[in-house]
Amino acid sequence: MRRVLDVTVERLPFAKPFRISGHVFTESPVVVVSLSDGLHTGRGEASGVYYLGDDEATMTAALASVREGLERGMTRAELQHALPAGGARNAADCALWELDAKREGVPVWKLAGLPEPRPLLTTFTLGADDPAVMAEGARAYADAQALKLKLTGELDLDIARVRAVRAARPECWIGVDANQGFKADELDPLVAVLVECGIALLEQPLARGREAVLDGFRTPIPIAADESALTLADVDGLVGRFQTVNIKLDKCGGLTEAIAIARRARALGLDVMVGNMVGSSWAMAPAWLLGQLCDVVDLDGPTFLAADRDPGIVYRDGHIDCPAAVWGNIAKVAHAAS
Repeated sequence: MRRVLDVTVERLPFAKPFRISGHVFTESPVVVVSLSDGLHTGRGEASGVYYLGDDEATMTAALASVREGLERGMTRAELQHALPAGGARNAADCALWELDAKREGVPVWKLAGLPEPRPLLTTFTLGADDPAVMAEGARAYADAQALKLKLTGELDLDIARVRAVRAARPECWIGVDANQGFKADELDPLVAVLVECGIALLEQPLARGREAVLDGFRTPIPIAADESALTLADVDGLVGRFQTVNIKLDKCGGLTEAIAIARRARALGLDVMVGNMVGSSWAMAPAWLLGQLCDVVDLDGPTFLAADRDPGIVYRDGHIDCPAAVWGNIAKVAHAAS
């Protein structure tokens, strides 16, 4: 039976502006793919990768180039070769996973050979702001057990931000994300303060392309690669420079490659993290399944939106859980997080 592909662009407004190094975001434009065989429908949502120019226009054009193939029965394996990594392949790949799961009458996690899903501890992110504002934001996340702070590469101000949030939430796991904001000679003073404040993870301190600076750099705090680890092809080159790889479905082009990255990283002795480019629960649900393989989970994207999907992801007691009706034929009710 011939399938029908539908591609739409939605603009999901943020509840308030969100700042990281070099950018302020007020909305999340997303591309939503729906693929139906007449009886079952699979869905996928992608935000793309803003720093690669992977926007809604690029994604919709890429999907148009494979429309005929997808409607004629293109498989997930064939999609891997038909489109490059990025948001378009992510949305189509996730739609195929859900469609195949519904057709076979099994949840995506089982089809993918993943562990049966459970609630996961997730970080909640504080955008870069005045230290006092960030400290107040940390206190407002009353249920959070893990926080991630966005830094901007302004060393003295970032140090003040870290100290203010640690003072506000002395009990929390805290990681920091520099989004490529620092220079090589700022690493030592930055790490010294992070150690002092009990910070558990330093994400992408240097620009992509500057990875060699980390050769021989010793730190008690694991360094995670984000922009330095876009796809499976980047993973082997992280060894000796990074200790953790942050996998995002929009970067690598879907759940199929994300699972391959997680398994390759484990084989190389790297820790695994799952993150997101913001988006609704339709984007978080497949990433939550990947999170079952991960050491660190950063899937708070829907919390930035003025409104999420209904039904949507559940956040409770610092954990993320996915009710059965959200995505993926998951066939499980939401758990009571513990």
